[in-house]
Amino acid sequence: MGDVVGKPGVTAVRTLLPKLIARHSVDLVIANAENSEGGAGISPESAEALLASEVNLLTSGNHFWTKKQILPWVEENPHLLLRPANYPKGAPGRGHTVIQTPDGRKLGVLNLEGRVNMKPLDNPFTVAPDLVAELRKQTPCILVDMHCEATSEKNAMGAHLDGKVSAVVGTHTHVQTADERILPGGTAYITDVGMCGPLDSVIGMKKESSIERFITLRHVPYELAKNLVYLQGVIIDMDDKTGKARGIERIREHLPGT
Repeated sequence: MGDVVGKPGVTAVRTLLPKLIARHSVDLVIANAENSEGGAGISPESAEALLASEVNLLTSGNHFWTKKQILPWVEENPHLLLRPANYPKGAPGRGHTVIQTPDGRKLGVLNLEGRVNMKPLDNPFTVAPDLVAELRKQTPCILVDMHCEATSEKNAMGAHLDGKVSAVVGTHTHVQTADERILPGGTAYITDVGMCGPLDSVIGMKKESSIERFITLRHVPYELAKNLVYLQGVIIDMDDKTGKARGIERIREHLPGT
């Protein structure tokens, strides 16, 4: 699932996810939680609310560090919440892990952050191969959350890792793209999985404050929007033996009453 935005996004996950799991026989669930607390950052409360909603692992991005209270929590729960792996050595938390189904099937997960119009982190294109090789020692099934601004950078990472991982999914822009496909090497790809949050908004925030920012070029505090809340993401079918993707389906579910 794409970026979970504030209470509306958390509510959408808690309400809609169990039904989606049952309908599609989903084995494992991953959600990008970097905006789950107030629309920017993660708190222990928002992380635990998502994990209590049948989410198996949380990924993040550049807003991982916004709420300082998450740092002690992630040190205690390093395999439940990832930060991008290409932050400098010594950064709290970890950027990759392996999760597994109740019957023991394993999925490696790698969280990366792009650099175009973002922070000058370590190069994700040179960091990724070594970490993918490390994960492949445990399982051929690997999902990469590529959290970045530029569609070109996400496209390039998909091509870079095609045939080496099961899926490369983009997050960060909050806008779901309609380019889901299986790449030539057998990797499922989508430029952005979208967001879990209010679509009657500007990427989850009230339209008025965003418009005022563009008009005046002044800092105007963002406020969370509330209307037309959706859960957005993808369901990916992977071959347990080869790690190749067999299918990718976009999901867009409306939260009733919003």
